[in-house]
Amino acid sequence: MKIATWNVNSIRARLERLLQWLEKECPDVLCLQELKVTDDDFPFDAIQKAGYRAAVHGQKTYNGVAILSREEPERIERGLMDDVDDPQARLLAADVGGIRIVSAYFPNGAEVGSDKFVYKLEWMERLGKYLDRLLGSGNSVFLCGDFNVAPDDKDVAHPEQWQDTVLCVPEVRQALERIRERGFEDVFRKHHPQGGIYSWWDYRQLGFPKNNGLRIDHLFATPELAVRCVSARVDRDERKGKGASDHAPVIAEFKD
Repeated sequence: MKIATWNVNSIRARLERLLQWLEKECPDVLCLQELKVTDDDFPFDAIQKAGYRAAVHGQKTYNGVAILSREEPERIERGLMDDVDDPQARLLAADVGGIRIVSAYFPNGAEVGSDKFVYKLEWMERLGKYLDRLLGSGNSVFLCGDFNVAPDDKDVAHPEQWQDTVLCVPEVRQALERIRERGFEDVFRKHHPQGGIYSWWDYRQLGFPKNNGLRIDHLFATPELAVRCVSARVDRDERKGKGASDHAPVIAEFKD
């Protein structure tokens, strides 16, 4: 089974590339983030013609997450399922192939100390509580997406440039580790413990040509699923060329 995650940074802008990538890679499941469209504007027909079903939690202009799968996704849940009035479309869960798939787009946080940074930490705490409920049901869970956190300095090409930012400060790293410790393994780290492989490069200041990247897109699996993970990789080629997202797809493969 092949499961991937990709922040497409606007599905309208990236639809042709997405369809070509699906044809090339043929994942069983692809989780998308930053759709930037409402559910009504999602390209369901084009995705279906490509051989996929789609569960979508969209939002106009911002955010938005989806799960594309070869088989029909079941038991779809949108949002963190708590009593917080939060209009931001950042989380979607569905059952595919006996696995609870969760596509997540963590808040960026803007600047340390800002209201958006407070929201980021609060959202991560809410996510932890959501995952507690999910893990308590005994599901095999695959949590993936753009987490907007580089877990360690070895996930950052130039740590000194990023150490005080919302992607790397201790508070967000500790918050992410609390999520992981709830019962997940970082399956990309499992296959690349040395680090130095990135999934996002800033459009500005020649981030990609200089490989000034960060690993902020992640693949977390519960132990019984993680042990089946035979490979994990970043598709750097999809970051190349005109019209690319600033993120590359991250892919994991699992033995049956």
